[in-house]
Amino acid sequence: MSWVSKTLSSTLGRKLLMALTGLFLILFLVVHLIGNLQLLLPDNGESFNLYADSMAHNPLIRVVSIGNFAFILLHVIYSIILSKHNKNSRPVDYAVSKASTSSTWSSRNMGILGTVILIFLLVHLKGFYYEIKFGEMPMVDYEGVTYKNVFAIVAAAYSNVLYVVFYVIAMGFLGFHLSHGFSSAFQTLGLNHVKYSPLIQKVGFGFAIVVPALFALIPIMMYIQSL
Repeated sequence: MSWVSKTLSSTLGRKLLMALTGLFLILFLVVHLIGNLQLLLPDNGESFNLYADSMAHNPLIRVVSIGNFAFILLHVIYSIILSKHNKNSRPVDYAVSKASTSSTWSSRNMGILGTVILIFLLVHLKGFYYEIKFGEMPMVDYEGVTYKNVFAIVAAAYSNVLYVVFYVIAMGFLGFHLSHGFSSAFQTLGLNHVKYSPLIQKVGFGFAIVVPALFALIPIMMYIQSL
């Protein structure tokens, strides 16, 4: 067995992959958020449609998209493996648990948080990615050039209050997931230091609030605009 196989099959290797894929997905969230914030521009979706078209025809973005799906899959698989391993390592609960005093609620429930986020992601991909790639798309014309009207698909989805509520709740779960995952990833990579760890934790906490809140703001604002 090669050192790569040994590393990937070890608990430490799995945690390392979890950390690396998690940090990649955190970076993806930032890029995705920057693009999605264009939905709120007062130009009836033109900026967002042009952005979506440029992303769809950029070879580099296509490669990154494939990598992103692969990293999501790896992150989910290894989270399941690690959760099962941790459970098997302690099949019988302690008579008196001090977990609530030694860890945060989010760190003890990462599996539940991740499951809800995965369900949201599948619904989200079905409603947007699948429809844009394989569904019948409305078209729009800008200066004589025809583009897919992705904005119209998003606006229609966010005019449904149930979907908006579902989206906002999912972003709440994402916030809790990030509140532990951000700093945990740096710790797993060995980037923890008595001098820098408090800063990493503060940045992670701020990230876990700001990014999900901005994501949630988009469907809320678009729903209000649809009334």
